[in-house]
Amino acid sequence: MHSDSKKSTVSFWSFVWLLGLAGQLCWNMENQWFNTFVYAKIAKDPTIISWMLAISAMATTVSTFLFGCISDRKGTRKTLISVGYILWGIFTILFGTTEFLRNQENQNASIIGVAFAVIAADAIMSFFGSMGNDIGFNAWINDYMTPENSGALGAALAVQPVIGTIAGTILGGLLVGADDNYMRLFVVIGGSVILLGLYSLFGMKDAESLRPSVKGSFSQQFFSIFNIKEYLKHRELVFVNLMLAVYFISFNVYFSHLGNFMIYYLGFTADTMGLIEGVGLLIAMFTTIPAIKLIQKGKSALIILVAIIINSIGLLIIGLLVSPTNVDPSTIWNPHLLAGVLFVGIGYMLFLQTITVWSKRLYPEDSRGQFEGIRIIFYVLIPMVVAPLISNPIIKRSGEFVDEYGFTEYLPTNAVFIAGFVVVLLTIIPLYFAQRKSMEKS
Repeated sequence: MHSDSKKSTVSFWSFVWLLGLAGQLCWNMENQWFNTFVYAKIAKDPTIISWMLAISAMATTVSTFLFGCISDRKGTRKTLISVGYILWGIFTILFGTTEFLRNQENQNASIIGVAFAVIAADAIMSFFGSMGNDIGFNAWINDYMTPENSGALGAALAVQPVIGTIAGTILGGLLVGADDNYMRLFVVIGGSVILLGLYSLFGMKDAESLRPSVKGSFSQQFFSIFNIKEYLKHRELVFVNLMLAVYFISFNVYFSHLGNFMIYYLGFTADTMGLIEGVGLLIAMFTTIPAIKLIQKGKSALIILVAIIINSIGLLIIGLLVSPTNVDPSTIWNPHLLAGVLFVGIGYMLFLQTITVWSKRLYPEDSRGQFEGIRIIFYVLIPMVVAPLISNPIIKRSGEFVDEYGFTEYLPTNAVFIAGFVVVLLTIIPLYFAQRKSMEKS
């Protein structure tokens, strides 16, 4: 019995890390390398990236609600994870083929057509990625979460995006290479996700406590989550989700353009950019260890406040002290840039680790899949729709350049980090109310 229990624990944590990291690698590729892919292969125009963010966020949200309801009614997560990851990998590879649609004879018409293809391919990929990761994997984690392992799971879920960013950025830079071979990157990452989807199909198990939760017809249950009055009864969760939305509006204002800022504005190569981000984020990762005990002691609000302050300092450093005149693109040793990335990384790590555990503890047991759908509205949909409305005009105004061929290009500048700084401070407002509701309950 002891041997079976130990084997089950090892199997559980192997899936937590393998599926979690594969998902984060794929999301990192979408959030970072898809954007540099657009600048390298399509056009240096943030409008395409803005549309990609907004449409893929909508696809993600629809997918999350749809499969969240299906998952709860069927009482299964495994099928969603396996099928979702396999299709996610396939469409990641297909996304890369859009670069071959360019028509060199009619550049303007070609750019418009390829832009539509890129946006559509990204949306389809996001739809199945959300099915496998956002709903399948995250709801599966929720099913296994207990007071005893919540701190460790929260740390794992917070560390994984950073490891994914570090590995994805460095590996991505090496795979893309000096010849801008993005197809190689998409095949390697997409193929890895497909293999893990197949692995989960044969080796994964749903939680024994998971049961089908059927509440009337499918349409009744699907639309029940849009019962605003019912949702507002979970007051603490409402403010936690608002906190999530405001923070990630700030995050998407600058992070979606970070790669292009470093490559095309500051002059770094893709591999050097990956090393600079990697060093800062690798150090930041270790802050999650002491945070585990503080989360278990109910100090979540304090950790998030500290995270916001540290994050804002990092954005100020990059926004005010980093420019093409004071960086050396031939080396990673750029103190101001490294310090800014480190502070932003620490703030991001602590915030994501803490709010992940805080929100998941508040989900109703019989609707965890659908409440993941609500989380996606605040974590993905609102930030990815609102953030481009802030960043796109800023880049168009502050980053307009004319290249040697007379074409107008728009490059991200320091201004997006200053905008991110202003927005991230607003996170303190819902944090205050979330903490008040938490104290009222205790």
